[in-house]
Amino acid sequence: MTPLRMLVVDDEEPILFAMREYFSACGYRVDCARELEEAQALVLEYDYDMVVADLRLTDVYGSEGLSLIGHLRRCSPRTPIILLTAYGSPEVEREARRLGVARVLHKPQPLPHVAQIVFGLVGKGGES
Repeated sequence: MTPLRMLVVDDEEPILFAMREYFSACGYRVDCARELEEAQALVLEYDYDMVVADLRLTDVYGSEGLSLIGHLRRCSPRTPIILLTAYGSPEVEREARRLGVARVLHKPQPLPHVAQIVFGLVGKGGES
């Protein structure tokens, strides 16, 4: 069986490392990106079963995660997306939902909680 493929997009290396290790141990194939352009290129190259993206990838005023969601919706309209942010607002959450995000989570989140949401969206284990 082919493992489910997940993309994690965050500008913080410790978050990428932790999520890659955690979900790899659950049987997922995990790709990581730190920048919008890198994530967009990966989305064009691979079909993802799940995307977890940070809202801000550059500075405190950025919203690259929303740009990525729009790109992902054009390339892969059915892929579930979780938006992570430490800078959420009702306006950002409304826009994310309008773009088709499954869940908006506020940082920090324990990995088991994120995993529970991922499993609910795409299936318990990483084997399909």
